[in-house]
Amino acid sequence: MSVTLEQNVSQSPNPEDIASTYAEVARRASHLIGEHIQRRLQKGIQPPTDELGIAQAFMDMMSRLLSNPYKLAQAQMSLVWDYFTLWQKSMLRFAGMQPAPVVAPSHSDKRFRDEEWQEHFMFDFVKQSYLITARHIHETVSSVEGLDEQTARKVSFYTRQYIDALSPSNFALTNPEVFRETVNSNGQNLIKGLNNLLRDIEEGNGSLRVRMTDTSVFELGKNVATTPGKIVFQNDMMQLIQYQPSTEKVAKRPVLIVPPWINKFYILDLREKNSFIRWLVEQGQTVFVISWVNPDERLAGKTFDSYMKEGIFDAIDAIEKQTGEKQVNAVGYCLGGTLLAVTLAYLAGKKQKRIASATFLTTLTDFSDPGELSVFIDEDQISNLERRMFERGFLEGSEMAGTFNMLRANDLIWSFVVNNYLMGRNPFPFDLLYWNSDSTRLPAKMHSFYLRKMYMENKLVEPGGIEIDGVPLDLGKINVPCYFISTIEDHIAPWKSTFMGATRLTAPVRFVLGGSGHIAGVVNPPVANKYGYWINPAAELAPTADEWFSGVVQHEGSWWVDWQKWIAEHDNTKVAARDPSNGALKALEDAPGSYVKFRL
Repeated sequence: MSVTLEQNVSQSPNPEDIASTYAEVARRASHLIGEHIQRRLQKGIQPPTDELGIAQAFMDMMSRLLSNPYKLAQAQMSLVWDYFTLWQKSMLRFAGMQPAPVVAPSHSDKRFRDEEWQEHFMFDFVKQSYLITARHIHETVSSVEGLDEQTARKVSFYTRQYIDALSPSNFALTNPEVFRETVNSNGQNLIKGLNNLLRDIEEGNGSLRVRMTDTSVFELGKNVATTPGKIVFQNDMMQLIQYQPSTEKVAKRPVLIVPPWINKFYILDLREKNSFIRWLVEQGQTVFVISWVNPDERLAGKTFDSYMKEGIFDAIDAIEKQTGEKQVNAVGYCLGGTLLAVTLAYLAGKKQKRIASATFLTTLTDFSDPGELSVFIDEDQISNLERRMFERGFLEGSEMAGTFNMLRANDLIWSFVVNNYLMGRNPFPFDLLYWNSDSTRLPAKMHSFYLRKMYMENKLVEPGGIEIDGVPLDLGKINVPCYFISTIEDHIAPWKSTFMGATRLTAPVRFVLGGSGHIAGVVNPPVANKYGYWINPAAELAPTADEWFSGVVQHEGSWWVDWQKWIAEHDNTKVAARDPSNGALKALEDAPGSYVKFRL
């Protein structure tokens, strides 16, 4: 290593600072231990439970694995051979040669980007040993025969969580960057990191909630969610925002954005440079956005169709009063898009046309293959979740956030563990992570319906599989132009699954595949000129996603521009700009409104 003891001594910290830090750590630790003991005494000693079915899944896997000793022996011999090869090549490297590595991390793996992982003999050996072991463990448990599909998914997923947790990058002595910092600071990084750990446990009321960003530097309406506008309507479920126009003429038909209520709407209005909402306004659109309430136990009985009736329908009624327009161009994001599809099918069943066109941003309507989220979907897990939800009246936002974070544990959990607790640094202020940490609750009745009818039973794609107020829903009856934008790296709404949903519609569909993932692929402003997108020029969708992709043409830049051309083809009439302060509805307060500012 490049750091010497002489350099280290010259950089020794002030003894008074050390004593003060130790005293603070001791005080916090003592307080937290006392609180933990008190909570345990109040609750009583609870027997361990296996609500997620993890223990049972691994017991099933082990019994199958041990029943085939020949295959297990093969796996062990393969592992030993790779270790032997690594040892040979390490000795050659120790002798001054440069043999090719036995295994290398993927280009997208950020854990091993420090140059010491490649250049230093010992750290390179540790890294390759880990990667070899990780690959063999995962391949062995994933290839066990005779497991049912759900058990196999659980074993694969939670094995990966275990493997990720044991990465050498997560430990002070085996992470070269942490090791350097520990030597440089005489271990002060670890003391600061412990303080950060205790702080996060305190703020989580006894549960560890890893802080991803410095939330103190952000304020809604000041440096995020800054597009000017007014709240022109509100009810128990939502506030409706109308944005201030920035052009003299606007498209005649307003745009209504229906965001998911799993998160807050301002992911589409983070900063001026990447705000989809601001960009739409600049293109001459009259933009309305639903800002959902962050529910408590009083809204426990709200259902999925409550979000349709008191959300979309009330919003459309308010927009008609404000603008005189009976129809809107609707945009639904993720769960908001699923609600939009339900609304379109309901309107088709009622032979009403309140929505002239529909845009679906990374939206699932066919849940037959929801990706890794399926790990959390089975009868036992949902029953246990329902029990907790109905006791409180809602699903706690942190529980949903934790689930999503596990899908990308290295990026959304372990990188912050290393930064905050091993490096002893405060997290960097980042608007996207500020939004990500701004959790929302979900009403118990609504979420139970959503999990069972959509994820478990996939009823939305069945004609008549779901009824609302006696109206059977049939996606095939949707008859308005539809635009789908999905993203190639989406781990929440896999693009091939969203494509399957698009093929269920008989309406004219334009399907676009963007680069990156569920958030970055959508929030992709033209000025950034990143990622690009793919479109198949054929007039109709291919039967399968793979067939569709085989005929695509790649385009540079942002899908936003393509969408604007598409929407103009369906509504190119211009009218005078509409000022939300001068409409038929009274402006209640400035955007982004009070509902969005409630933070758990």
